[in-house]
Amino acid sequence: MSDDSDDKGRDDNGKEPLALPPAPAPAASSGRQRLKAGLWPLRVTRAQLIVALLLFVLGLGLAIQVRSTSDSSALRGARQEDLVRILDELDNRTQRLEDEKRGLENQRTELENSSDQAEEARRQTEQKAQQLAVLAGTVAAQGPGITLTISDPKGTVESDTLLDTLQELRAAGAEAIQINDVRVVADTYFTQSGSSVEIDGKKISQPYRFKVIGNPQDLEPALNIPGGVVQTLEKEQATADVARSQKIVVDALRPSKAPDYAQSSSQ
Repeated sequence: MSDDSDDKGRDDNGKEPLALPPAPAPAASSGRQRLKAGLWPLRVTRAQLIVALLLFVLGLGLAIQVRSTSDSSALRGARQEDLVRILDELDNRTQRLEDEKRGLENQRTELENSSDQAEEARRQTEQKAQQLAVLAGTVAAQGPGITLTISDPKGTVESDTLLDTLQELRAAGAEAIQINDVRVVADTYFTQSGSSVEIDGKKISQPYRFKVIGNPQDLEPALNIPGGVVQTLEKEQATADVARSQKIVVDALRPSKAPDYAQSSSQ
């Protein structure tokens, strides 16, 4: 009997067959698949979006605050009187812009309310032509202002310093400027020729005398701000003398030149 049972467990060649491992039961889903299914696609609620937006705005505000704080660090070491002077200068510039705005609004109102709009337009055109002639340097001008005299015994003041002085005066509201006997206009340029300074190609010698028409209460403080023109000249061992006057005469003239190609669009 045992021989028959042993024969049943063998194949035709007398070898026992290999036993295969049982197949694993299919799992419903692995832990990783369940995690992936829970995270994707993203399900963002409205409350989460609002919180994210608020955090972004808060971060942006903090960044702007930090930057503005770092930008103002240059004024931390300034003296109180210097800070007051800077604030006064900013207030004066703001006031000038407000005055210009009111002037333009008044002109518009006059044109709208004038019984003879053509005559009012002609009067304003003539007035504007006179203003442009002053700016172009083709007519003399007079009015309140200052005289700035720069003495340079060491010969250290160069053209770029004079240009910075001119720009500071323009920013302070200067309406007409003359340096020595040269009328300053919109396209005026400075060049350095060796130890000499040239303005619009004309050589000038020191002392450099600026005759400036404008509000003296704006012009003089602009030159004396911390790190401004006066302090820069003192570092270069030059001196700057500023004198206010109720009558400054700017009489150096520029030749009137008609444009070669530009014409009025109303023609």
